[in-house]
Amino acid sequence: MTLSSTPLKQQSPLSRVVWAMLLLLGLAGQLAWAVENQYFNTFMYDNITPDPRAVSWMVAITAVVSTVATILMGTLSDRTRTRWGRRRPYLFIGYIVWGILTAAFPLAAKFHPIAVGVFIAILFDSIMSFFAATASDGAFSAYVTDITTEANRGRVVGSLEIMKWVAFLIIYGGAGFIIQAVGYYWFFYIIGGIAALIGLVCVPFLREEPLTDKPQGTYWGQIANTFQLSSLRQNRDFFKVMIALTLFMVGINVFFPYLMIYLQHYIQLSIVNSSILVAISILVGGIGLAYPIGLLVDRWGRRPVALVAVGLEAVGLLVFSLSRSMVMLTIGGILWLAPFAAWTIATTTWSRDLYPEDKRGQFAGYYVLFNVAFTMIPGPLLGGWLASTYGIATVLDGKPGFIPTPILFQVAAVLVLLAVIPLLTIRMPKTK
Repeated sequence: MTLSSTPLKQQSPLSRVVWAMLLLLGLAGQLAWAVENQYFNTFMYDNITPDPRAVSWMVAITAVVSTVATILMGTLSDRTRTRWGRRRPYLFIGYIVWGILTAAFPLAAKFHPIAVGVFIAILFDSIMSFFAATASDGAFSAYVTDITTEANRGRVVGSLEIMKWVAFLIIYGGAGFIIQAVGYYWFFYIIGGIAALIGLVCVPFLREEPLTDKPQGTYWGQIANTFQLSSLRQNRDFFKVMIALTLFMVGINVFFPYLMIYLQHYIQLSIVNSSILVAISILVGGIGLAYPIGLLVDRWGRRPVALVAVGLEAVGLLVFSLSRSMVMLTIGGILWLAPFAAWTIATTTWSRDLYPEDKRGQFAGYYVLFNVAFTMIPGPLLGGWLASTYGIATVLDGKPGFIPTPILFQVAAVLVLLAVIPLLTIRMPKTK
């Protein structure tokens, strides 16, 4: 039995149960990722050290861990043959451990001196990122690709994008109120518990027919084969999309880890007002537009949506950088967040169209390589350098640091425009 003849390929349209489980798992994963991407950083800044360079190193190191985990474990899931299927074992274990380690992260603040606290925080985040990447970026991404086709993939990715923005709305919009009410520690306990519980309950409802064919070649041979010249030529469109993705996301990661720090310390909004601003932007630019964008990606095409998103993203970031009032910041937030959602849906759908059918878990790892490792290392490091070089010197709780300034968003606006170049070199079929 070959992979192309597995029953998974025939599950279209998706059943209501599968839809529900996908959306819940997507929500749980994005809740945990949103906390890790923003409030791990904010917690580090507020409770361990206000030096932005510590945030930069944490983001960079965990980006490498996530990438390596996704490639290695995604490839392993491609080759796994159990009665529970290929992806489900990694989903089940990964989500539970992911949630537990999210809850444990704030314990890093108990360690002294500061250097030790920073080290423990990065260590906790790295271990969590390994299991999170295994579950979400490796197994979940490959599973979604397994059960969708090019005809409905944009709609499914768009729906999962809604879950991402719902998670961001909960975390960015509601986190301020939760943290004010119960403190950072209980905030992490709650989010970690939700992620673990949803994984525990939902994964058993997913259906995956066990494969009986024996994987060809060796594990390491499968990985090495991808980088042979013949394989690179065969998958050149995929790697061109990945280069565009890297250029765009480097720009996003220049400012994104510092977004809440910028709003609270440069604009001087309270954590509650910052959360309200982000919540409105997400509600309009993310949740409201994600599903229509997914339909547009299926009907209009992957590349046209991606190209338009690049131009609008640059405009939105410039507007946001020049805004100071709550109203203008909210408008600017919508103007950069909506194109970001469109870019994500278009390029995610496009890349999954191009995954080799027998290497979807592995290529999900390469997606993370270009989307995370190649972007979350230089992007935050550049942002940290800009914040410390052109930022405002400050002392927070007796600790010296720097406040990020609008230059982060302006540099990001220039960088995202570079993504147009590789996209224009890809020839698209007229039917796309």
